[in-house]
Amino acid sequence: MPDPPTPTETNRPIAVTGATGFVGRHVIRSLIKRGRRVRALIRDARTAHRTLPETGVDLILGDVLAPDALGALVEGSAALVHLVGIRREQPGGVTFEKLHVAATRHAVTAARRAGVTRYVQMSALGARPDAVTEYHRTKWRAELIVRDSGLAWTILRPSLILGADGEFLQMARGWARGTEPPRRFMPYFCKPTPGVGKPVPDRCDRSALVQPIWVEDVARAVAESLDREAPIGEVEPLVGPEALTWPQLLVTIHDATPGAKKKIQPMGVPGVMASHLARLTERVGLSGLLPFGPSEPLMAIEDNTGSPAKARADLGLEPAPLADALA
Repeated sequence: MPDPPTPTETNRPIAVTGATGFVGRHVIRSLIKRGRRVRALIRDARTAHRTLPETGVDLILGDVLAPDALGALVEGSAALVHLVGIRREQPGGVTFEKLHVAATRHAVTAARRAGVTRYVQMSALGARPDAVTEYHRTKWRAELIVRDSGLAWTILRPSLILGADGEFLQMARGWARGTEPPRRFMPYFCKPTPGVGKPVPDRCDRSALVQPIWVEDVARAVAESLDREAPIGEVEPLVGPEALTWPQLLVTIHDATPGAKKKIQPMGVPGVMASHLARLTERVGLSGLLPFGPSEPLMAIEDNTGSPAKARADLGLEPAPLADALA
């Protein structure tokens, strides 16, 4: 068993960015259950009061790109948990470069200036320098900033994160009931059909593999990263125990959804063509018409799997099987 935190570590708060996001809400609850105090960076007080626990959390109002707000967040803290991230870019400067790379640089700088050495970074499985998407490339560049920071860091790389209050699971359950577009089937992005010489982008007959992990297990991994020495200086893949095709995942969700319609089943949508369509809608200012951006279809046609062995050894993590978590 790891040594327990020292009294100084226990008495000082854990600083958290991305606090009101899907993962952030669960991380904060997990930390509070362990008796830790939390200091949360928030952008909207009403959202924070609606989504975060009423006790055990001190709120710092500000932006992750504002040095003053980050300084107030980390001052006197025992550790910084940096959870800020986006799945798609939005008009008004909400870009991967700003929210992944620049935000991480600001977070690391604030931690160093405040003398906060323990640092946990939420990255993504698939982050690498030669990735197809800017999402994964910027996650990788953010990781490099953390690796070179001189802090006692841990980088967590989750696969698809599921949870009852998560956007994807809520949307997939709506598909299963026929209450969310397209209302007649459960869509997933599929790989191009191999052709003569190169794939045919407007046809698809294959699914990538994904290894979903429940959000409570991700939150537990964050908390264990702060309580153990083994994950310091390590990159931890966070995956569930099962690698599934997207149709298998959607069928599992369908079968666990009350009110699901039997006739509604998974159907593939060409991922490459969907990415082109999303890019086109962005160019003409109509990106709000689609529930995805250019990167998401391309990420969904890549396998997103890994071994749970490292997180089991370093964090003591035993992720719940998907069917059990859904139940």
